[in-house]
Amino acid sequence: MPIKVLVVDDSATVRQLISKMLSTDPEIQVVGTAQDPYVARDKIVELNPDVLTLDIEMPRMDGITFLKILMEQHPMPVIIISSLTQAGSVVAMEALHVGAVEVIAKPGSAFSIGNIGPQLIDKVKAAAMARRIERRPRTLPPISASPTTAGSVSAASVRPSVLKPAVTKPPLTKRFHNKATLLLGASTGGTEALRDVLTNLPADIPPTFIVQHIPEHFSKAFADRLNQICPFKVKEAQEGDIGLPGFAFVAPGDFHMALVWTGEHYKVALKKGPQVWHQRPAVDVMFDSAVAAGAAPFATCAVLTGMGRDGADGLLKLRQNGAHTFAQDEASSIVYGMPRVCAEIGAAERIVSLREMPLALQGTYMRHVVA
Repeated sequence: MPIKVLVVDDSATVRQLISKMLSTDPEIQVVGTAQDPYVARDKIVELNPDVLTLDIEMPRMDGITFLKILMEQHPMPVIIISSLTQAGSVVAMEALHVGAVEVIAKPGSAFSIGNIGPQLIDKVKAAAMARRIERRPRTLPPISASPTTAGSVSAASVRPSVLKPAVTKPPLTKRFHNKATLLLGASTGGTEALRDVLTNLPADIPPTFIVQHIPEHFSKAFADRLNQICPFKVKEAQEGDIGLPGFAFVAPGDFHMALVWTGEHYKVALKKGPQVWHQRPAVDVMFDSAVAAGAAPFATCAVLTGMGRDGADGLLKLRQNGAHTFAQDEASSIVYGMPRVCAEIGAAERIVSLREMPLALQGTYMRHVVA
């Protein structure tokens, strides 16, 4: 059975382009389109799609408001298609927090989508595999918009629920071995999984490096959001950043992130390079660089929810070279792809739930405290 997709966008041109792109894959069937959430509501009931692609800036009701209603009344996999503006990036992070499983960048104007076909097809397939709350009966209540919810959404309108007042970053009290590090990789469902893990770690963390499959520009909004809610400092990685305790670095979208050992500390190296497992950044690139940097005996590593197998081979190399390695379990994964491969090939020393992951990681990297 093909994956049934409903395309929601206020631009007829964009609806047509997305439909044409998705229809090139025999495993996907575009069953309908809608120009706004009101039409989408009726077509969801009528067509029962497996996946929804949703624009954010639409007339009558913005995409975030509709997404909140949808997740409450009729949970289903939703892919957000957002502009590359700063406002679009902030709102995209809010959408992931509300319940969207994937986000994709609209590189052109509001009325074009550039060459996102292959990426969109991959994300639709990932979304179709996503674990969701059991659906309710195929009914949806009428949508009622108010002046405060209808119309175009802006970064200002969602920032209060996304970027809370910055938490106070307490001074570090522990000293780690110079080579101690925490390495995390994730894909579909990973933004919220990483949030759950990182916000439950203490301020005293070893230098931490994170690869989340996320589009260019959106990675900074993701890092900024984490920085607001984590007890340590989180930033989008830049070339030459020094890995210090109490810092977490998020790989920028469209760049691979590698660790380089300088003799005293890790340094971030960013590079374009070819995609690995159709991804840039790729988890395997970071993991392989950690092995080359001699980090494995002092590394704590985990692969979280995501489609595909990125990170599995690198995690195996890390374990073979002395690292402590973890993979998220099936029950708590939005998509049990990357962690599943880690388990199957013996790359993960332990399989743990998302709830158990922070304590498991902390219990391991604390072994490298020297004072």
